Amino acid sequence: MQADAQQRRGKQALAEARRRQRPEQLTFAELAGAPAEPRLAAAAPPASAVLFESPGEIFLRVFRELKPRTSPPEVRVEFRRFANVNSFARLEDGRLSIRLSDVLEGAPAPILEALAHILLSKLYRTPAPETYNLRYRRYLNRKEISRSLHLVRQQRGRKFVSGPRGEVFDLEEIFEELNARHFHGLLARPALGWSRQPSRSTLGHFDPSHNAIILSRLLDGAAVPRLAVEYVMFHEMLHLRHPVEHRGARRSVHTPEFRAAEKAFPRLQEARQILKKLTR
Repeated sequence: MQADAQQRRGKQALAEARRRQRPEQLTFAELAGAPAEPRLAAAAPPASAVLFESPGEIFLRVFRELKPRTSPPEVRVEFRRFANVNSFARLEDGRLSIRLSDVLEGAPAPILEALAHILLSKLYRTPAPETYNLRYRRYLNRKEISRSLHLVRQQRGRKFVSGPRGEVFDLEEIFEELNARHFHGLLARPALGWSRQPSRSTLGHFDPSHNAIILSRLLDGAAVPRLAVEYVMFHEMLHLRHPVEHRGARRSVHTPEFRAAEKAFPRLQEARQILKKLTR
């Protein structure tokens, strides 16, 4: 009994001495009064032991997180030469097929993880956590990524431009008049054209990748006042003067400067009322 007590006191004294020498490295064994194992310097793992998840493994892990009770499918991730940063997810016959733009091929793993949450949430019709949406948008809004997307759209995208002359209105003539009246003739004229089909939802748009302004064919009619066509053209010309701004995760298409300049259009409210009636 006395020998056991002495042994215990010896172990406790040893532990106390070690604690005073290395208080930041106190082990569980020392706290319990058991003899501590000899300490060895931690060696860095060899490079071959450092494993990185492949895109397929990332999507499979996210699938298991979202559907823990569902048997995981076979996952296949492909990078395609899309004309945009399009991404698709399809589940069929036990196979999850993921198609991503090749612009994302070198994206960091956290970005692919965010995209996996977005695509799989969309596949199962559930909202993706805003954290992942924010992370993905911030990545796309980085200058180098935005520049890459711009080049991809230019090189791969196809843009139908009908030409400026419509059945009633000549867009080139309207552009030059507005340019002289509101921009001191300083705007370089982009490609001008009418849409293939008359659209009520999109009356006009400026495509910076192809430097083109396209107006809805709905506006090219004898019953449409010229004022309405001029206002839509003026709005799209402002996109030439005030390009899109990227602020963190936000993409500002209509900046405060854009809005202020738009208010300078004569008979602005009258033009908007005309368009409101046309799009009903």
